[in-house]
Amino acid sequence: MNDLSSAPKTPEQPARARKPDWIRVKAPVSKGYQETRKLMRDLGLNTVCEEAACPNIGECWTKKHATVMILGDVCTRACAFCNVKTGMPRKVDPLEPEHVATAAAEMGLEHIVITSVDRDDLPDGGAGQFVKVIEALRRTTPTTTIEILTPDFRGKMRPAVEAIMAAGPDVYNHNLETVPRLYPTIRPGARYYASLRLLEETKAHNPLIFTKSGIMLGLGEQRLEVHQVMDDMRSAGVDFITMGQYLQPTPKHVKVEEFVTPQAFSAYGAIARAKGFLQVASSPLTRSSYHAGKDFEEMRAARQAQLEKQR
Repeated sequence: MNDLSSAPKTPEQPARARKPDWIRVKAPVSKGYQETRKLMRDLGLNTVCEEAACPNIGECWTKKHATVMILGDVCTRACAFCNVKTGMPRKVDPLEPEHVATAAAEMGLEHIVITSVDRDDLPDGGAGQFVKVIEALRRTTPTTTIEILTPDFRGKMRPAVEAIMAAGPDVYNHNLETVPRLYPTIRPGARYYASLRLLEETKAHNPLIFTKSGIMLGLGEQRLEVHQVMDDMRSAGVDFITMGQYLQPTPKHVKVEEFVTPQAFSAYGAIARAKGFLQVASSPLTRSSYHAGKDFEEMRAARQAQLEKQR
C-alpha cells in the first residue's frame, strides 16, 4: 500500500458566505430561457448574462432580454470581481455586428444593451466594433433604442468616445464599479478618475445623451464613500445610477465583505434621488442592464417632465 501521509495537501478554498434569502433566485428552466440560449449559440454571440454569472439570467432570458457582449469572451484585464476569462483574445469577428442586429430583430427587442470585454490589445480599444454594432442595429431594427456599456478605453478614451458618440447610441453606460479606495485590489487595471473623465467626455460631446454608471456594494466600502461616488457621478453629469450587491462568482474571486440589506439599498436609493439623478435602481439584485428598457422609458419621461417644469 502506498504511504500518502507525506503527500502535499490540496490547499483548502475559503468558505463562501451563505447567501441571504433576499438574493436567492430560481434556476433558469423556462422555455423562453432555452430559446434565448439557442439563439445566442446559433448566432455565435456571447452574453454578459452568462459570462458574469448574473443571478437574473432566468428572469431576463425568459422575457427574451439578453445583454450581448461583443469583442469575444476573453478580457485583457483581470478584475478581482469579474468572472469573464482573462488572456489574449481572438481576432475580432467581422460578422458580429450583423449577428447582433439579427438577434435583436428575432427577439423583437425595443431596447438592447451592448457591452464588451476590455480589449487593450486593439489600437482603438474596440470602439470601432461598438460603432459597427450600432450602425447594424440602426439599419436592421431602427426603432430599437440602444444602450452601450463600454470599458474605459485606457489610453484611447477621447478618440473612442468621439467615434461612438458620432454613431448615436441612446444611453452611454460606463460603470465605476466601486469606491476609489478599493480600486487597487478590486479593479487594478483601471483608474477611478479616468472612468469619471470618460463619463464627463461623453456628456461634453452631447449634453442630451443619457449617461449611466453603477457600483457594487458589499466589497468593504463605507457609507460616506458611496455618498461621495454619487456626488462624483452627479458632477460628471450622470443621469442614472445603479447599485447592486456584489456576489462572489467563484472562491478564486474577492470575497463578499457584507450582504447589504434591502432596507440599506432603499436608503441609498433615496439619497441618490435627493442628489438629483433622473433614474435610480438600487436593490440587491440590481445589475447594469436589469430592466434596462423599462428604466430607459422612465428616465426619458423624467427628463421630459423636468424640461416642461423648467419652461
